[in-house]
Amino acid sequence: MSRSIPRLRIDAPPAAASAAIEVLDYHTAGEPFRIVVSGYPELAGNTILERRRSALQQHDHLRKMLMWEPRGHADMYGGILVPPDHDEAQVGVLFMHNEGYSTMCGHGTIALATALVESGAIEATRTATPIGIDAPCGLVRAVAHVKESEIAAAHESGRTPRVHEVSFENVPSFAAALDVAIDVPGYGSLTVDVGYGGAFYALIDASQLGIEMHAENAAALAAAGRAITDAGRAALRAGGALATALGVSHPEEADLSFLYGTIISGPPEDPSHHSRNLCLFAEGEVDRSPTGSGVSARLAVLHARGEVQTSQEIAIESILGRESVFHGRVARTELWAGRNAVIPEVRGSAHMTGSARFVLDDNDPIGRGFLVAR
Repeated sequence: MSRSIPRLRIDAPPAAASAAIEVLDYHTAGEPFRIVVSGYPELAGNTILERRRSALQQHDHLRKMLMWEPRGHADMYGGILVPPDHDEAQVGVLFMHNEGYSTMCGHGTIALATALVESGAIEATRTATPIGIDAPCGLVRAVAHVKESEIAAAHESGRTPRVHEVSFENVPSFAAALDVAIDVPGYGSLTVDVGYGGAFYALIDASQLGIEMHAENAAALAAAGRAITDAGRAALRAGGALATALGVSHPEEADLSFLYGTIISGPPEDPSHHSRNLCLFAEGEVDRSPTGSGVSARLAVLHARGEVQTSQEIAIESILGRESVFHGRVARTELWAGRNAVIPEVRGSAHMTGSARFVLDDNDPIGRGFLVAR
């Protein structure tokens, strides 16, 4: 007869815990998204950008607690729910990662819309449920899609329905610059485009780097992406002709005028797909998904070059290959803030991976968060 084992309690955090935060964890095409459900303090400010500054200036220790080790890792991503600015929006969200707070996150939008329906926070009684999400870059119009058979099955069993996929219309996106030559230490002179899809990205084809777009080359591609991002940011800090040529200037919000990362593209694993992405962003973070804001930026540049037409849908893989895919199209074009812009529509699927209650023990300095250099 086997002996009994002690029964551990998960609802008994240490008495010295100064913070207890509950989260839902999802992934979208392989990229994690940790959603703060409760325990995060109310943020000061009347707008989403003011609350973003409050999170950075007053509560950044909680971002590190949730994103960094030992609870997260260097490539972790998450979101803090806040009141929305726009009347059309049901919720606002601050996106966070290893470095700070991003302005837009497509995979996070897909995961959040999925979680809102699957948790019962927003009721889905039809096959398409519109959800307005306020991001720092503006209003994002998402739609949670549920199969009709799933709605019936969920109703019959008294549970919430499973979301099949989420599509969203992004903010106006545009080609900020085309064919800009930039010297990148270790790689020489490279030619990049710059696209905006809620954040600014340098865009480059992998053929310029001499690196094939395979998962086993992810470290080499990431190193190149970091070098390109660093070179672009250095040029923007220095000012002058190159900074002007890169075009990293948001027409309405100075807070959005920074180079978020680099997207390297190449041939897809599935020949029926358009291409494959590796997105390197923030402080050297590698996106496991095709990157929703990056797909939007690429659509804007491809459309500006005449390589993608309005309403033409393309499938873009991440570095993981054929199973990690976003579908994107230019839904329409418009004149926005004095420039030609496109409204991208991106769709993909997210899945729940777990839930947790994280505590921060006052007597645990390492538990406040750390990252190991890579």
